[in-house]
Formats: sequence, structure tokens, C-alpha cells
Amino acid sequence: MGTKRSWEGQAVVNMTSNGSAGPTISIFENFRDGLDEHHDRRERIIKASRDITALSKKIIFALQRVRTTNQPIPPKIAQENDTRLEQIQKLFASVTPDLTSINAWRYQRQISGGIQEYIEAISFDHYLRTETLITHAEVAARLPGILVTEEDYLMGLFDLTGEMMRFAVTALSSGNTTPTDAAKAGILLDLRAVRARCEALSVPGRHRSFMYKDLFKKTEVMQNSVEKVERAAYGILVRGSERPSGWTPDLSGPMEVETR
Repeated sequence: MGTKRSWEGQAVVNMTSNGSAGPTISIFENFRDGLDEHHDRRERIIKASRDITALSKKIIFALQRVRTTNQPIPPKIAQENDTRLEQIQKLFASVTPDLTSINAWRYQRQISGGIQEYIEAISFDHYLRTETLITHAEVAARLPGILVTEEDYLMGLFDLTGEMMRFAVTALSSGNTTPTDAAKAGILLDLRAVRARCEALSVPGRHRSFMYKDLFKKTEVMQNSVEKVERAAYGILVRGSERPSGWTPDLSGPMEVETR
């Protein structure tokens, strides 16, 4: 009974004479409103990130139909991707108010996946046009108001190597590539350069808990991608003349060529 009376007494203290909520209840209502706003913001960002990821993948799939580098993207593919890029910009713009000030870090994990996929798409487009890597500054310039961390930029470039591998293997397996072309395969040299720089990375301690797991996995995938292109180029250059018409490189076996 004593406990019940104490509770009832406290409830009376928390109510004003006209029956309105007292300061304690008002504080908890503010907490509730803040949590509701947080969850709504978080869900908007997650949905936008997923939509950005889906559109970025479509851009990458379209770019895999390209067959040349250091040349303008074919008009039809460029037009398709320009429309998707406009949609992506609108999605980023829709959540920019939710990612201002401290919220840029608070919700960074929610938007990170979309940013990385977007970087993979525009860096692949940039590479096909120029045979160079897009810079962190160039990516950030395309996303005003959005925090583009060095981690997201790096992870996007790791994913780019997988698309470069698919592009190179398709070109080498097309039947239109001569041994001389394979020997001059600039994309293989570029992949090796990216691999060398990525393997030399030293991750500061403050970042290890945040990105080390992803970094380890993506480094392994990147290394496998480079080795696949090396095997394909080796098969064309060294053994191609021994193969029957229609032969394509076997990328399932172990490495047959020095990778250093």
C-alpha cells in the first residue's frame, strides 16, 4: 500500500492544477518524439541507400556492354546511364537534410553501402572513358552535402577491380583479341598497379575496428580478380596459338603465372 500511495503522490506532483502533464512527463514526451524522428530519418536513409545501390548496379551492368577503353561511352548506353545518374542525384538530395552536421556521422553506416556502390559505378565509367582512376575529390564534388569518407572511397575502388576483371576477361575471351593485344593489355597493368598500392596500405588503429573486416575480405577478392586477368592474358599470349577456334581461357584452375 505504501508503494502505491507513493506512486500516486508522485503522479499528483507531476500534474498541474488544470490536469495538464507536468515537467517530467513532458521530458519523456520529448524523448519519444526524438526517437520517432530518429527512426523515421534512419528508415529514409536506408531506403535511399538501397535505391541508389540498385540504380548503380544497373549502370555497371550497362557499362559491361562497352568493348573499348579510352573512348567515349556509346551514345545509347550513355543516355541510359545519364537518366539513372539523375535519379541517383535526386535520391542523395532527398536525404541530404537528414545527413547534415553530426548526423553525417550518426547515419554514415546507413548511407555507406549506397555511396560505395555509386563510387564503383562512376569510377568504372571514368576508367572506361579515360583509363584513369577517379579521385576522392572528384567523387566528393559530385555529391555536395554528402560526407564521402576515405573509407567509402577506398571500398568503392576495391569493388571497381572486380568490374575491371569482368571487362578484361570478356574482352580476352571474345575471340577478337590477338596475342599482341593481350601483351599490351593496359587494363592488366592498371589492375596490377592498383593491387600493389592496395596491398601497401597501412590502416591506422582508429579505423581498424570500423573497416578492417571489410578491408581484409575485399583485398582477397581484389587479388583473385587480378589473378584471373593474368591467367586469361597468359592463356591468350602464350598458349593461344595452340588452342582450337572458339577456345576461351579457363579461369577456374590455380595460378600458372608469376604475379609479382
